Amino acid sequence: MNNFNYIKVSNMPDAITELNGDIRNKLVAGGTNINDLLKYFITKADKLVDINPIKDFNSIFRLENGGVRLGALHTNADTAYDPIIEECYPLLSKAILAGASAQIRNMATNGGNLLQRTRCYYFYDINTPCNKRDPGSGCSAINGYNRIHAILGQSESCIAVFPSDMCVALAALDAVVNIDGPEGERTLPFADFHRIPGDTPHIDNNLTYGEIISGIDIPKKGFEKNYSYLKLRDRSSYSFALVSVATALDIEDSTIKEARIALGGVAHKPWRVIEAEDFLKEKQPSRENFAIAADIILEGAKGYKHNSFKIELAKRAIIRNCIMALNPETQRPGAKPSL
Repeated sequence: MNNFNYIKVSNMPDAITELNGDIRNKLVAGGTNINDLLKYFITKADKLVDINPIKDFNSIFRLENGGVRLGALHTNADTAYDPIIEECYPLLSKAILAGASAQIRNMATNGGNLLQRTRCYYFYDINTPCNKRDPGSGCSAINGYNRIHAILGQSESCIAVFPSDMCVALAALDAVVNIDGPEGERTLPFADFHRIPGDTPHIDNNLTYGEIISGIDIPKKGFEKNYSYLKLRDRSSYSFALVSVATALDIEDSTIKEARIALGGVAHKPWRVIEAEDFLKEKQPSRENFAIAADIILEGAKGYKHNSFKIELAKRAIIRNCIMALNPETQRPGAKPSL
């Protein structure tokens, strides 16, 4: 049995106090990931701090700068179906609805989505070495069955991937994470929130112990005219991405003025390469230019025994998704993208 203390808090200062900057104290909100981690003895908790009663972070509202703030305790489902998100940030709505199942989206929170841990087989098998679970023990995936694992940003210590769909869209939208903690409030650009594994794969993100996500800010520009989210997986229902792509384009007079491309399922964090997006600026939205951008994004990609196919799969997915973004209406069931 996992024995732990359980306490509910109704405000952020109490939550921070109860965490006390101690790794042995854990937050619980939707519980869709922490419950699994406890159940499979991947993590332990001396204390679970339930933050669901905090009402200040359970909403979506407009900001003075025209952007939107997503409350950390707002559920994924309520976020995806919120009228503001559907109208102004359809890329985010589509990405959220591609993730998990309806039941899980009804429980999972926005803050928790950022904090979920990898679904690597070996991470969840406590009888095998895993540097992410037990630092210094080794990475079983490198010479094991690594079909779902990373092709970018990996290290000799870890080739696990980050599983979120929502975060891929947030990366493409240049979101900002709002954080509260013992030292006060701070913000962190989404690109800097998650980490690549390096020599410390057990550290998933740049939160410090005792800090809590209070919300996620999305800039005003939502790319609602030209966007697409593509998720390629082994089955269409409740399966994590082999490769996913979020594409957002700003097109004027048949010329790309701005491009955002983020990948999921290929690295330890949502993967963006600014050089590829800069290449597309002032270019025609053509298959040839999208292919060059894909090559830039995948430069240095490395496959393993069972996942080398993901390099070519990712390239094709990028090209296809960029074409789909030219006309989001082609994303309706049964429709075929065309250029």
